[in-house]
Amino acid sequence: MTYLLPISRLCPRLKFTNRLTKSPLGSIIPIGTIRASSTKMATESSTLTHTIHLPRQPDQPVAIVAAAGVSGSDFRNAIESSLFKQWLKNIQTETGMLANGAMSLSQVLIQGVDMFGKRVGFLKFKADVVDKETGQKVPGIVFARGPAVAVLILLDSNGETYAVLTEQVRIPVGKLILELPAGMLDNDKGDIVGTAVQEVEEETGIHLNLDDVIDLTAFLDPSTGCKVFPSPGGCDEDISLFLYRNEVDKGIIQQLQGKQTGLRERGEFIKVHVVPYENLWRMTADAKALMAIALYEMAKRDGLLPL
Repeated sequence: MTYLLPISRLCPRLKFTNRLTKSPLGSIIPIGTIRASSTKMATESSTLTHTIHLPRQPDQPVAIVAAAGVSGSDFRNAIESSLFKQWLKNIQTETGMLANGAMSLSQVLIQGVDMFGKRVGFLKFKADVVDKETGQKVPGIVFARGPAVAVLILLDSNGETYAVLTEQVRIPVGKLILELPAGMLDNDKGDIVGTAVQEVEEETGIHLNLDDVIDLTAFLDPSTGCKVFPSPGGCDEDISLFLYRNEVDKGIIQQLQGKQTGLRERGEFIKVHVVPYENLWRMTADAKALMAIALYEMAKRDGLLPL
């Protein structure tokens, strides 16, 4: 039994450009052309600075400053990254923090940059945001890692429904975690569905057809942006959650159980687990899995998916 619902979005997704020219992000000029005027030089050390103007607060420029230890190349990569430009776009949307004029942004301190090859993978910065009515600063430390995808895989066999999980070490929590197959978007093209399919194949060995994948987050109200934010108090990560369901022979379940997968050259050491779906919510602490269960069950309840 394969769900063949179309992947058409009930919720339109945002798109953005990467041009360092006049854009909704403000007037962003390549650093090389402004270094003489906006980079302050000291005798023994230098402070890299950069100024942008945002349409939402045209009379107040925003200073972008490099923290001690951030190199010129990392500073430039940070400003030009899709992570930073998407954040600037987010704060100026209709629901963004600058939308109603109640808050202002004066400075962004770039604190750290982690490169994944030629692109910025992780970006840490501190934004100085002030509530105009009280004059108080709003907590503004940001760990930016961008969009990600995860897939709830349900396999029906002999009247039972099973969920496919991956087990891998997660250094930040210091534990082995059972979780949904998932991954970050590796480029700025925003091929969300394609990334989901690729991650499933890399982590489980299961090949999915695009037409068999259902976007669960597309069922959310458009005001949400059709994505979930697992930790918005400190991280910008947004996740698109997908569903794949199919009927398979019992032998497939047995072949998947305990399978070793992952891209070893990238440090991925993954073990596949197949668990009864009815027990899934109790067997994992993975927020992606628990959110996917909630969306899946609510979509079935409201008749958006077959029971």
